This record gives sequence, structure tokens and C-alpha cells, in this order.
Amino acid sequence: MRAIAERDRIVRQRRFAGQALSAAMVALTVIALLGLVGGLRLNLTPSAALGLWRIVPLKSPVTIGQRVFVCLPNRTAMQVARERGYLRAGLCSGGNAPLIKRVVALAGHRVALSDHLLVDGVRIEASHLLKNDAKGRPLLHDTGGIVPPGMVYLFSPYPGSWDSRYFGPVPEIGILGLAQEVWTYAP
Repeated sequence: MRAIAERDRIVRQRRFAGQALSAAMVALTVIALLGLVGGLRLNLTPSAALGLWRIVPLKSPVTIGQRVFVCLPNRTAMQVARERGYLRAGLCSGGNAPLIKRVVALAGHRVALSDHLLVDGVRIEASHLLKNDAKGRPLLHDTGGIVPPGMVYLFSPYPGSWDSRYFGPVPEIGILGLAQEVWTYAP
């Protein structure tokens, strides 16, 4: 009798564990699908607040100061960045995830780089240029100049941010939308 009761208890535990695991998988799948359909993205990089973000469609042309989600063009610099671990895997061209960056210059603006970033002669706060990455590898820098038509210049004040200071202006067409915080934490 005791052996039968023990076996029944184990069967009930396994059944409950299977049902709980199945429910968790269904919930995660629903959350992931709602995230894709609803434009939600999880940011795990320190260049922007950690947490849940929403991609809000643009209703007008992007302006300076707006924070955007952007897919970078599939250039050699992006491939090197992916190999070095600066970019995460994602659904953008080249297999990279979109970045969250602030627009600091538009077509026609003059960008200059020395030990920091200047846009139309105005120094951008917290824009010190790094010579090497965290592993001591040399970083290439943008050469500056006038931002070409159809391009934007992106920036993040996070000290280790990989942005236009290093890869130059990017096509405006790569902007997926505005980056809106939903549930985030800035350490």
C-alpha cells in the first residue's frame, strides 16, 4: 500500500512539473510574440537603460535629441564590431540587433572629432573618444565632416558606447522608430 501511495505521489509531482513547464513555455512564447508584434525589445547593454523598450513608429522626420532604434548598415566595420562583441545577434541586416542611440546630427551638420565630439562647433557632453576598447584593442574613429544627405550621426553618453564616433554617420532609412522606455533600470 505504501509503495503504491509513493508511486502515485511521484506521478502527481511529475505531472505538475510537466504542466508548470508547459505553461511557462506558452507564457514565454506569447510574451515574445507580443513583443515582436507590439514593437517591444529587451535592452541588456549599458549604452541605454536596461530593460524593456518599445519601438514607436516615426510620424515625422527624426530630429536632433531623439532616441531611436536603428539597424546599422552591413559594412566591414560592423562585421568587425560583431566579431569583437560590440554588437549582439539580431534581426537587422548582417545578423545584428538594433541599437538604441540618440541623434546628435542630421544631414548638413558639421561633425568634428578630437578628444571629444563637436557638432557645429558645440561640444557634446560625455563624448570623450577612446583610443582602445576594454580589451586594449585599438578603435578606429570617424573622420568627421559634413553629415551627408540621408544620413544621421548617433551618440550615447555611456563611456564605452560604440556609436557614430567610431563608425561614422548611418543611413536614416535604418531607423526603425523612436526608442521609448517601458520598464527600465539605469544602474
